[in-house]
Amino acid sequence: MYAYLTGTVAEVTADGNAVIDVNGIGYNVRVPLAAAGRLSACDKNETVKVYTHTYIREDQMVLYGFLSKEDLEMFRLLITVSGVGPKGGLALLSASSTEDLRFSIVTGDVKGITRAPGIGKRTAERLILELKGKIGELPASLPGIEMPEAPAVSFGGPAEEAVEALTALGYSRTEAIHAVKQCADAGDTQAILKSALKYL
Repeated sequence: MYAYLTGTVAEVTADGNAVIDVNGIGYNVRVPLAAAGRLSACDKNETVKVYTHTYIREDQMVLYGFLSKEDLEMFRLLITVSGVGPKGGLALLSASSTEDLRFSIVTGDVKGITRAPGIGKRTAERLILELKGKIGELPASLPGIEMPEAPAVSFGGPAEEAVEALTALGYSRTEAIHAVKQCADAGDTQAILKSALKYL
């Protein structure tokens, strides 16, 4: 129904509901928490563009909004999976960025996906199974993401030592790489390891 809304931010709530004023009409839009934070920081006169997905059922019509086309396309892909739905899709994109979620799906990182509230192990496994082959259909403009069947990441030095230490602790190499990737510049092996454990 609506491809996007362009207007000013009238109101943003902590639970991810934004009101976008478009020529005097306020549209309620459900957005991921990160997007809510960015919208709440906008000046009152600052124009924003929110890409939207319209969800219609017999008893409701809800607009879901995203600040990039990549986020919107990921959301639309997520809700094709049985058991996810718009609420689950929004929870997933609130818990992880599109880039990180894409990485988790491609590498089969169930633990990374289940960080989202309401997404259990079975749903995460179904999501990986159904979307792993489709994830390449998303726009290829996401920076710093590898798309092989398994993560082909080589750090070297302290970062690689941290990956090896994490695998020795029982984490999979995929989990270790994903965690170390977040803090590879933290310093020596011990500093990287300490920071990486916060992501696991």
